[in-house]
Amino acid sequence: MKTIQVIDSHTEGEPTRVVINGGPDLEQDSLPERRDRFACNHDHFRSVVINEPRGSEALVGALLCEPQSKECLCGVVFFNNAGFLGMCGHGTMGLIITMVHLGRIQPGMHQIETPVGIVEAELHQDQSVSVSNVPSFREAKNVSLKIPGGRIIHGDVAWGGNWFFLCEDHDLELCLSNQRELTDFAIMVRDAVHEAGFPKVDHIELLGAPESDQADSRNFVLCPGGAYDRSPCGTGTSAKLACLAEDGKLQAGQPWIQESITGTHFSASYARDPQHQNRILPKIRGRAFITAETTLFIDEKDPIGWGISREND
Repeated sequence: MKTIQVIDSHTEGEPTRVVINGGPDLEQDSLPERRDRFACNHDHFRSVVINEPRGSEALVGALLCEPQSKECLCGVVFFNNAGFLGMCGHGTMGLIITMVHLGRIQPGMHQIETPVGIVEAELHQDQSVSVSNVPSFREAKNVSLKIPGGRIIHGDVAWGGNWFFLCEDHDLELCLSNQRELTDFAIMVRDAVHEAGFPKVDHIELLGAPESDQADSRNFVLCPGGAYDRSPCGTGTSAKLACLAEDGKLQAGQPWIQESITGTHFSASYARDPQHQNRILPKIRGRAFITAETTLFIDEKDPIGWGISREND
């Protein structure tokens, strides 16, 4: 019987599962090469960790890897129910708190290798985590989309470690009880974004007014596998900051509080990228909490032991 050791956490509501033992051997190539090898040769392992009966659609996995750079704490490949991610803000916070739980780090700055580059994460004395994300930017502004029913909506295409379409003129209430309608609408928008010539966009971010007086904006983020983000979404907040910066609506160093559909918050700011005029360097701060330390079992006699996925339909 195969076993996999994992540590679960949640970051402002969004779960992360860090694989600390029992994962596939991805060799010692670069993180993009290891992610590709993971996807090509070990996708069944992703299904085991993420999908039911052991996981859920909201869960993001993080496979610990040896870093190539000696300056880095670790390498990581993030994955979810739809495939593999370039970067994950909430997952990085969950990874840092997992390292605290394992007794491997103390408060301070730590570097982590990801498939989209090295990110810095600072563990603060209060156990919150600040993630200095990869350079972020807006690719297209005020894109017009025609959605079913003949309605025209508008939004921006931006990169924050993943690709997003950010939309404000949706006319929907961003509340948790409206989650089903928001999900259906976001899926419709994603299809329209692809038809408009942006097939790489796999996250949809609907924005609106916050409920809390402490926040600047509220969002609903649809993830690639059809689940919604319970947190304010680190890469989505980075994409939002890039749009605000380019429009001159948020200055470098000015704080921005992003509220999630569940009411949790990330605090964020950015610096200008000295190497690229149209890019910013976002920093996102939030809290993560350990929820479980678990051994997963895979019984070869179990007909769905490798996970229930869409391929099983």
